Amino acid sequence: MNFRHLFYPTRDLIPILERQSALLCQSAALFCEGQKTMDPENWKSTFKEMRNLEHQGDALLTEFREEIGKCMLRPGPRRELTTISMAMDDCLDVLKDCSNALNIYKPAKIDEQLKELSRIIVDETRAIQRLIPLLADVKKNATSISLQADRVTELEHDADETYEAYVGYIFSEEPDMREMTKYKNLAELYEKATDSGKHVADCVRILVMRFV
Repeated sequence: MNFRHLFYPTRDLIPILERQSALLCQSAALFCEGQKTMDPENWKSTFKEMRNLEHQGDALLTEFREEIGKCMLRPGPRRELTTISMAMDDCLDVLKDCSNALNIYKPAKIDEQLKELSRIIVDETRAIQRLIPLLADVKKNATSISLQADRVTELEHDADETYEAYVGYIFSEEPDMREMTKYKNLAELYEKATDSGKHVADCVRILVMRFV
């Protein structure tokens, strides 16, 4: 397989993927910043901003699909690259859902474990943002891609541990059943966001394994 020929057309696709990853970082940072206040009006404002970012993400996914349709790519790379773009769009959707849940539930407090999960989300999206430009030369950057993908996996494992510990904590320490339900649902969504970040890295890893 001629690798250079296979990926040469992606020079027009990588910038779109980079813009998607930048939106992910922006959304995650905005969400994490929103954890620093207990003002419901701020949560509402944050959700509106993140919903706008999610709409921008939908537009980028559409643009990516249009551009990849113009490229002379084999079915395999076409499928894998599209999967990466869709995975980032899904991650952006989950982040918006997290913000919406916070806006709807209006919890009495935001425990440190929830804040830690939001910080993990930020770190994952930053790793993804560093990862995406490397796809411009997958063969040359295979090792660096693998290291960044491994970093996302490590962060997701940290999130799993934080989530499990937090669920045990709220069941044993939170006396208010209504608030406990809010915290559990929020934690599940936050953990889902870290899973969706790992899914992006897994999609990139699959591309590297199949075509390098």
